[in-house]
Amino acid sequence: MMALAHQLQRRAATLSRPARRACVSVCAKVSKKEGEPRVIRGKCYVTKDNIDTDQIIPAEYLTLVPSKPDEYEKLGSYALIGLPDDLYPTRYVKEGQMKTEYPIIIGGQNFGCGSSREHAPVALGAAGAKVCVSESYARIFFRNCIATGELYPCETSVRLCDELQTGSEVTVDMDNNILTDHSTGKTYSLQSIGEAGPVIDAGGIFEYARNQGMIKTA
Repeated sequence: MMALAHQLQRRAATLSRPARRACVSVCAKVSKKEGEPRVIRGKCYVTKDNIDTDQIIPAEYLTLVPSKPDEYEKLGSYALIGLPDDLYPTRYVKEGQMKTEYPIIIGGQNFGCGSSREHAPVALGAAGAKVCVSESYARIFFRNCIATGELYPCETSVRLCDELQTGSEVTVDMDNNILTDHSTGKTYSLQSIGEAGPVIDAGGIFEYARNQGMIKTA
């Protein structure tokens, strides 16, 4: 996290070059208004360790273009469709639906491992995910969450995937770094989102860089 500001400046510079197309352009973000609390409440969807990007969004759906509103929405309908049915009988997005009823994802270790595809956080965001809370993340997935502004990747030293159940009502308070399980009243400590927070608040690296004057606007 210490080098995040420098990485963001470098990424912003590349985004300002017309020939560069490394970042997936999307139609919607987490994006919150200035001054709003960074607090998200809702049902959680619990996963375990080593959830890879092919489970988050299988390669066959990567032909969908997130910059097209209808394809962005369709991409979200396939979020986490690669999870094995025997281990995850409850689908993240119900069949025939476009959005999830679980805005909060709970993961274990190494969430987002595998190939480096920006479609992974984009698909989760398009489905309606707002925040993921895991013990650890694959580094590229973590960076892609920030770059796209699709969801907050929160970390915790607690193995929440063994503490919580899919469907539990929880609140993720990133201002006070606490997750509350409303079914039990228990609270769990989170690591600070730090410098990543304002970037995701703005809707991703491009919007943040534009707001900060890192990119010249017409």
